[in-house]
Amino acid sequence: MDWRVFAREMAAMARDLLAQDSVETTLRRITGSATELVEGCDAAGILLLHGTRVESLAPTHDLVVRSDRLQERLAEGPCFDAARAGTGDRVFRIADVTTERTRWPAYAAGASELGLGSMMGFLLYTEDEEFGALNFYAKRPGSFSEDSETAGWLLASHAAVAFSSARSHAQMEQAMATRHTIGEAMGILMGSHHLSEEQAFDVLRRYSQEKNVKLREVARQVCEKGGLA
Repeated sequence: MDWRVFAREMAAMARDLLAQDSVETTLRRITGSATELVEGCDAAGILLLHGTRVESLAPTHDLVVRSDRLQERLAEGPCFDAARAGTGDRVFRIADVTTERTRWPAYAAGASELGLGSMMGFLLYTEDEEFGALNFYAKRPGSFSEDSETAGWLLASHAAVAFSSARSHAQMEQAMATRHTIGEAMGILMGSHHLSEEQAFDVLRRYSQEKNVKLREVARQVCEKGGLA
């Protein structure tokens, strides 16, 4: 691998990641870069683990989703382990999936049937949080070398920072939109029922608690319908 060329490509990718306008496009750019920049990679995806439920993000091929679903059904597998916060390996590289019958016997057999030959995975994490695993797939055994692992690790490091930044930005935008909607709903209630700000907010809060509906959804309903049903 020509590391000078790779460094230029990584620098361009890092700038491109921070220029994306949503979490979804950021993740698609990450997995797309995996297939473009990491030698031997035929497909890539990000796996999040919610308890024992698996979520597949930005898969570049249906093979990724089928592998994730297999691991979810069996509750075992390398990506499943890598995404398990605080307990899994932060990096794994499997030269030949069929040889992993000791660690993941059921998954190894199923992955071979899916047409997987070799795999790599990296925990996406920053100093403050862990996000899941960025996984690389190849149809042929022995596709990933030590250079591939190094390249994947560098990509995953950039990806974790970009993922964190995109998610924080999205959460901030959502919070601002929620505050605006609540303020608008309070204004509607104040005008139609001659309430103070405190009284209008208390009406929204009580309705939210009584109906077990999130406050932002109550506010949205008031904005759309002009009041509470």
